[in-house]
Amino acid sequence: MDILNEAKKIHKILVELRRDFHLHPELSMKEYRTATRIEEELDKLGIEHYRSTETGVIGLIRGTGESQPAKKSGVDEADSNTGHQNSTREGKDRVVALRADIDALPILEKDDRAYCSKTEGIMHACGHDVHNASLLGAAIILANNSDKFAGCVKLIFQPGEEIGAGAQTMIKNGEVKGVERIFGLHVAPDLRCGEVGITTGINNASVDHFRIEIEGKATHVSTPHLGIDALYIAAQIVVALQGIVTRTTSPIDPVVIGVGILHAGTSYNIVSGSGIIEGTTRTTSTKTRQEVKEKVERTAKNIAEIYGGNAEVIWTDYTSPLINDEKVSSEVREIIGDILGENAAKTRPISLGGDNFAEFILEIPGAYAYLGTSNEAIPNSLRQIHNEGFDIDENALDIGAALYAEYALRWLNASFK
Repeated sequence: MDILNEAKKIHKILVELRRDFHLHPELSMKEYRTATRIEEELDKLGIEHYRSTETGVIGLIRGTGESQPAKKSGVDEADSNTGHQNSTREGKDRVVALRADIDALPILEKDDRAYCSKTEGIMHACGHDVHNASLLGAAIILANNSDKFAGCVKLIFQPGEEIGAGAQTMIKNGEVKGVERIFGLHVAPDLRCGEVGITTGINNASVDHFRIEIEGKATHVSTPHLGIDALYIAAQIVVALQGIVTRTTSPIDPVVIGVGILHAGTSYNIVSGSGIIEGTTRTTSTKTRQEVKEKVERTAKNIAEIYGGNAEVIWTDYTSPLINDEKVSSEVREIIGDILGENAAKTRPISLGGDNFAEFILEIPGAYAYLGTSNEAIPNSLRQIHNEGFDIDENALDIGAALYAEYALRWLNASFK
């Protein structure tokens, strides 16, 4: 089967789906309309589905084709990257998962396109509408060709990626139990439409959020010795946090400590009695992740104590580092070459942005690929994600659907080289 040609046959449907999702974006864990639309499309195809979390959707496509035995070469050896065991199941018992995230961002879209967001202040600026439509496209192809494979394709439409919430909940709900492989896609405006990024090993950083609550003592500005200046403490902490990166971590071990919020004080002539700092840490290894968190806490608490105050650090862990499985990366690279040509697969540098697809890969072998979406003839497609004018070359939808579908078919049919 010419999988890309199959995807091109439904190009109009893919565009309509993507634009519908783009018109009606919803914030993380509030994707109620989006989930309902996904279910409507799955119903049209006769695909079994259910909710996992309030707005997460799971679809199950069961093949009716002839069962293929698993290949025996290397099946008993653990992958060198993750330690996951390769599968020895027969085809009818095999399960492969395909994941797309579905939430949008609190960004006001600024453009005059006919399919601009109708929801004030919310926009699909990270391309999750593209992921969603591409996975539904793969569902169409697979449902229409269910006689060409045995086993089961699990479609995971994940909510809450932007706040690091959906993946962990779905895992706790057992959605990866029995799954042997998982594959996901994310838009990449740094790659041209027709190119796909696939990198073995570390791809994205861990993402953790911190909130530092500082307790001081308010007093008149003319008597600072009678108070404890929370604003001054906060300022010292903000400066000192950058010293953690520049003076206590290796220059070849990427670390970011970013502060985005600093609130303190109620009036120009009052020594502030309290303060709030919010920011994020980004690291690329579990060891460094923990060490940096400990250093942030120690720095905040010690500085507050020096000036007579107190500091409490509250952490929210958004996602682990995203580390592509070596074997699955090789499999994905193979299908990219076969579908798009030998020069289509690209190696992208490490990004200190995060994605909680990482949590799925911690559980089962998987890989995350980056779908090229830019085209010089479409100026807005050259804009980076999280930009108010972000757009894509919609031909990328065909490629996304084809990659999703082809990975599932080859894994279930044990037809990787």
